[in-house]
Amino acid sequence: MAYLPQSVHWQFAGLVLGFVGWIMTASISGVNDWRIWYVDNQTVITGGLAWVGVWRVCFNSHILDSAEICKSISLTDSFTPPEIAAAQVLCMVAVGVGVLAILVAGHAVRNAISGVNNRHVRLTFVMACSLFWLTAVCSLVPVFWNMNSVLANLTIDFPPDFYLPSAPVKQEVGPGIGIGIGSGCLLIVSGLLLMCYSYPKTKVPKSGETGHFDNSPRNEGFLGVIKESMDEGVINPAYESEKL
Repeated sequence: MAYLPQSVHWQFAGLVLGFVGWIMTASISGVNDWRIWYVDNQTVITGGLAWVGVWRVCFNSHILDSAEICKSISLTDSFTPPEIAAAQVLCMVAVGVGVLAILVAGHAVRNAISGVNNRHVRLTFVMACSLFWLTAVCSLVPVFWNMNSVLANLTIDFPPDFYLPSAPVKQEVGPGIGIGIGSGCLLIVSGLLLMCYSYPKTKVPKSGETGHFDNSPRNEGFLGVIKESMDEGVINPAYESEKL
């Protein structure tokens, strides 16, 4: 039993990596800088710099009511591009599936340390691995889709109250996409570590392998009893010499 905790140290590391990847996946939904837009009109937008995220668009302004102006992007808005709409849905799905993956992986690690049935633990690790990979897919699909839109310099037809043109001068990949790629990689590695679980094979050592000899009495039947009685009845030579 003392060896079992050592047999799941890679799986425990996979659980930790999966938890970190899940936190990063949940955080990218609230990050505003998936895309960085550069616009010509700097009258309203200070510096001509705007940040386009999954749920809102933000920019700094020195003539409006607030220093930082943020406009919400809804799934039902007519101007919402398909890559942003998919990101809104898939990021929420990734968060939910990631929670389930962490719970299953934690249960599998606990059972492995406790020495539960080999087949049951193996199946639980495979299930946790599949859930972590599904979380990675739900996270990476919108991330790469939006990155492709940035590299292709695709436009978004924002309404007039957003103060943004439909086409920027140029746009760059923001830190949000980098965080999404990093979270997906961690989730994939986590699943691989969980999948590599193998139950430790214990070997019962023989008496000769441990350097100890088996001194336990052996049952040799009736002949053994006769031999033992003969050994106990050996006549002392000194006693016989005194009698003579």
